[in-house]
Amino acid sequence: MAVETRARSGVLRARNAVAIVFALNGFAMASWMSRIPEARDALSVTPGELGRMLLAISAGSLLALPLSGTAVHRFGARAVITGGAVVTAAGLALSGTGSGVFGSVWVTAAGLFAFGLGTGLWDVSMNIDGAAVEREIGRTIMPRFHAGFSFGTVIGAGVGAACAGLGVPVVVHLIAAAVLVAVGPALAAPSLLPAHDGEEEKSSSGAVLRAWAEPRTLLVGLMVLAMALTEGTANDWLGVALVDGYDLPPWLGAAGFAVFLSAMTAGRMVGTILLDRFGRTKVLWSTMATAAVGVLLVVHGTWLPLVFLGAAIWGLGASLGFPVGMSAAADDPTRAAARVSVVSTIGYTAFLAGPPLLGYLADHVGTLHALLLVAVLLIPSALAVPAARPASS
Repeated sequence: MAVETRARSGVLRARNAVAIVFALNGFAMASWMSRIPEARDALSVTPGELGRMLLAISAGSLLALPLSGTAVHRFGARAVITGGAVVTAAGLALSGTGSGVFGSVWVTAAGLFAFGLGTGLWDVSMNIDGAAVEREIGRTIMPRFHAGFSFGTVIGAGVGAACAGLGVPVVVHLIAAAVLVAVGPALAAPSLLPAHDGEEEKSSSGAVLRAWAEPRTLLVGLMVLAMALTEGTANDWLGVALVDGYDLPPWLGAAGFAVFLSAMTAGRMVGTILLDRFGRTKVLWSTMATAAVGVLLVVHGTWLPLVFLGAAIWGLGASLGFPVGMSAAADDPTRAAARVSVVSTIGYTAFLAGPPLLGYLADHVGTLHALLLVAVLLIPSALAVPAARPASS
């Protein structure tokens, strides 16, 4: 009994450590995003130049994501989480220095590339460790880890807004945030579960390449791609679409986005109960339909309370696809690292391709109506949902 109690205590400590790691990841992301307007002004760049500079984050992430599975195989999730956090922190500090001290686009872009590289490594490894905790506990908790990420973004954005309001220089804020981002995961790491090493993973360095040839893994990746686009489109465009489409003041556009984020966080907190009761397939189909209804209400609601209700429904619908996809990729612990890296790479393509695609459509049909692309793409992507069933079934 004492052994079981100690084991249970260790799993609970690991659960809390993973939640902290997820929250710090979100905090790091929001710390930079909250200071983008001031960094843009300091660098004197046009919107197009800013967009190209921000692609450095995506470039770093897309380089890291395919490599992260191999890194976890070799060094373990604990080491990759802490290493990725240090690289993220260095990128955060360099981007703040590049914009706030040197006034250099190139230095800032180099920092953002390192930031994306670190977060890519960090993201895959924390999802692998989160899936390991989920298996040990024996019930669905991955969405709650992603809710922790959302809470981290809210805190990071709030701190960034306060620093901007108080006149704290960008470089001071981002260096301080970088210290927390580097130290926090290192303190949490001893409580994380050790990586699971399967014999196949030990004996072969081509596990990630083999994962790219697995139909189930690719289908899960396509489902995650659609849900990442559903979430990412709102992150990038919802506030702008509300301002442009309904002639709202900027603060109301931001309020609509806050409604989306709040609903998505709530969906991740309570969605675990639904997943355990009804299973992944039924819940994912339901959330996809919910997200599509929310998008339609945002675009065609006309009455502001109905539009904001649509933003909330959209957030609920977008809440579970990404974390459930991570759980599905990690069902088999001996191949979790390779499969999570593949699914993450496919999913994060949405964050690279989504903004320019929506921007192109917005130039032709308006920002608000461009959002309908999300509802359209959810229809064929629903066909990939059965792939997310637990691998044992």
